[in-house]
Amino acid sequence: MEVLFILFVLFISVNGLQKSKLILKIAQKIEQGSYIPLKLVITTFFLSMFVTNDIALIVMVPLTLALNINKKDILVILEALSANSGSALTPIGNPQNLFIYWFYNIPLDSFIKTIAPFSLIFLVLLVLTSLFIKTKTNIVEKEIKKVDKKAYIYGVLLIVVLLTVLHILPILSGLVVVTFAILFDRKSLKIDYALLLSFLFFFGIADNLETILKLFLNEDAKHIFLYSALSSQIISNVPATLLFVNLTSNWKDLLWGTNVGGFGSLFGSLANLIAYRIYITSKHNQNTKKFTLKFFIFGYISFVVSLVIYFVTMNYSS
Repeated sequence: MEVLFILFVLFISVNGLQKSKLILKIAQKIEQGSYIPLKLVITTFFLSMFVTNDIALIVMVPLTLALNINKKDILVILEALSANSGSALTPIGNPQNLFIYWFYNIPLDSFIKTIAPFSLIFLVLLVLTSLFIKTKTNIVEKEIKKVDKKAYIYGVLLIVVLLTVLHILPILSGLVVVTFAILFDRKSLKIDYALLLSFLFFFGIADNLETILKLFLNEDAKHIFLYSALSSQIISNVPATLLFVNLTSNWKDLLWGTNVGGFGSLFGSLANLIAYRIYITSKHNQNTKKFTLKFFIFGYISFVVSLVIYFVTMNYSS
């Protein structure tokens, strides 16, 4: 429920920033110059390391959709991959990392060293891919919008939410976001509630699977890795982490498995669902089936590449 509440106030904060035209203003700055796909990929990758993959996409996908360029569907997919691979590198990059880091009491240097090959190899692959994406600015230029003064308030509220995520402020601090929206800007409350219900569903089935997996799971490293990666495809990697920490002491392979499991299906990571839902519910979506197919193709190519990286890395280290 705490995770759902944080996502709820995050959606409100970013929605407020979007309606205040601040995101459009930033997007127009990004449009200036070249290498737009590269700038978006790198920004998403490093932003996700510090503010989580979910938050990075809640910020970056609306910003990308506000750009006056083509190929937004590919850019959103690359951002989802960047957020999942970048967030894997730090304990605070995503919820499953933070939980594993605290649950097993892992030294920071050991944590980063273990997962670094996964993140850094994907950074190189994503940078190379982005260089091959050629975008064009649309002929019809957008009129520069004046930023509403509420944007600065929502900026402060977003910082409050981020401090809550980092456990610097108590979780109830997020109520200030809800209170402001109710009193002064109720339009910002119009968020994707269906997405929040989807998250609730994934968390709810994790406990029911624990009893079943106990019958098949053993402490073999590859066993832990494959089961956590594959189960993430069905129930998402955060619930999968909550499920497997009670079944194994092998944190390294669980860390790899749940982060690799973020690739592939739409359900592999909550971040995938966030990017997907924001895009298909926007006015820029021209063909949902085509976008979904592209999302799966890029996702499962990345999943297979991740498997190769894991087995090569683990064999080398052993």
